[in-house]
Amino acid sequence: MEEVNEEMINFWDYITGPELWAAITTGLIQILIIVILAVTVVRVARRVIYRLFSNRQKGPIRISQRRENTLKRLASNVVAYVVYFIAGIMILDNVLGFQVGALLAGAGVAGLAIGFGAQNLVRDVITGFFIIFEDQFSVGDYVAVAGIEGTVEEIGLRTTKVLSWTGEMNVVPNGDITQVTNYSVHNGLALVDINIPYESSVYEAEKIINEVAATLPEKYDFLLGIPEIIGVQNLDVSHFVIRVIADTKPGFQWAGERNIRKEMQDALYKSGIEIPAPRVVMYSKEEEDHIRGQNRERE
Repeated sequence: MEEVNEEMINFWDYITGPELWAAITTGLIQILIIVILAVTVVRVARRVIYRLFSNRQKGPIRISQRRENTLKRLASNVVAYVVYFIAGIMILDNVLGFQVGALLAGAGVAGLAIGFGAQNLVRDVITGFFIIFEDQFSVGDYVAVAGIEGTVEEIGLRTTKVLSWTGEMNVVPNGDITQVTNYSVHNGLALVDINIPYESSVYEAEKIINEVAATLPEKYDFLLGIPEIIGVQNLDVSHFVIRVIADTKPGFQWAGERNIRKEMQDALYKSGIEIPAPRVVMYSKEEEDHIRGQNRERE
């Protein structure tokens, strides 16, 4: 019993002694200094990276703005990962007293075993490398990947972040990106079908459409030329369809369609050409018999 009491007293003296709290305080200060240094290094490195890309734009070798944004974010993320990893190793080794060499050796053996079960992770990293290397898409592009459409916010070695136009942030593993549709590389094509009732003249409708089309490039800078009439696209039950196309800046084809449709409809309505309404033609039994009788007489 006396031995137990003595051990309790020694333990209490240890946890209340100045040596323990001095060691804890020193360790916390060291950890704080390492964290502050790591954060400072990351911020300085990011500024240097952004400065390097800004200077490169003034040199003889230039890259597109899309690819510049992608590489800047990727380089910043890689620097952050490396610096924080080194800071973690320093805390474990210098502050907490872990044998980092043995820990890394064990982690290497364990990593080899885990690697066989982490094939998806390896696939994501390899796919991410080729996405960046081949410039399949860049930050700011509007793309369709893995069944998702939106603007690319960030490209990493493992995942890609795509912001949908309705505001959802989609994080897509790079290994799931098997097909990419990039709407921001080449000029877009706005395609608008305009319904005209049969009571209106084709030539009169086309005249109004051409007059409106000539004014649109001045109103909308994303239109790269005067919209062009392709011709009568279809003959429907109650109307015919005139198709209009226009070249737009990359990613602006939908905005072009909306604004062309709005301007055309407004001008056609003011000129007396209204939107055609669905029609249903009904015959009574007497009218049907009368029409059949007339057809027989003609025969």
